[in-house]
Amino acid sequence: MRIAIVFDRIIPARRYGGSDRIAWWLGKHLTAAGHQVVYVVPPGSTCDFADVVPYDHSRPVDGQIPSGVDLVHDFAFSGPVALPSLTTLHGNMPPGAVLPRNTVFVSHNQAERHGGSVVVHNGIDPDDYGEPDWSASRDHLLFLALASWKVKNVRGAIRIARRAGLPLAVVGGHRLNLNMGFRLTLDPNARFHGVIGGERKNRIINNSSALLFPVRWHEPFGIAIVEALYFGCPVFGTPYGSLPEIVIPEVGVLADSESELARRLADIGQFGRRRCHQYACDEFSADLMTRRYLDLYERVLNGESLHDHEPVTLDRGESGLLPMGS
Repeated sequence: MRIAIVFDRIIPARRYGGSDRIAWWLGKHLTAAGHQVVYVVPPGSTCDFADVVPYDHSRPVDGQIPSGVDLVHDFAFSGPVALPSLTTLHGNMPPGAVLPRNTVFVSHNQAERHGGSVVVHNGIDPDDYGEPDWSASRDHLLFLALASWKVKNVRGAIRIARRAGLPLAVVGGHRLNLNMGFRLTLDPNARFHGVIGGERKNRIINNSSALLFPVRWHEPFGIAIVEALYFGCPVFGTPYGSLPEIVIPEVGVLADSESELARRLADIGQFGRRRCHQYACDEFSADLMTRRYLDLYERVLNGESLHDHEPVTLDRGESGLLPMGS
């Protein structure tokens, strides 16, 4: 079949870009499975395995879908189209938001919070990471997220690492942050590497002993978790959003207390690195994600609605940062 993937950011991802990579990997694996893919994406995008059509945000997307397309997969909530379509939600919507009937969620927790039920977990492409180096020294903890975003809780991660007496590599931000007001982090135990991708990011992950992921919101998925597991890093995080679906006891620890996470970091050695890696490969691969989407494509092309109603985001009475004990 011929599938149009609509996305509102330039591809390929220029630095990190979690959802950007998901849209890219899905197209790559659809192509490998024998399907034709065309990306409808902003000008400046390029792709060596699929056609690219410039996406003009000022015009209705329906008139920008090339002829011959069988199904539209929308990653951008770009608006209705006449062709069979489905939409993937990667973030969190405000209470009362009405979503398209064929919305796909990236975790069961996200689906439940938005009044839906159809889920495809994100998956990573091992080709972008290479084989882990099991002989590498594991000399620091890792924080991998946009440090400027308060819900990601970089300051909590720094406190946890300091309590555990372990250095922390921060990938996803700078010591001085002016994007969210003036924030300067002086703690010498944390080394900031900026927002990076590619081999440099992979090397830092591979040299980490564990991922600290103490988020204080309902994380829709958390691709960083799977990346860390792929390189053999157990995950120490909070029990919010998708984390209980991804971080099973064999590969990490969840707690809503900084002191408890710091205490449990003494148990890093009990987690098998190759077990973490194999779990990521078995449960969260781009190939598995693609096969699950193909099942949904078939249902939509057969005239089925993925939900019997339009999902509506629930109001759970939560506001601000989720609890995190000291």
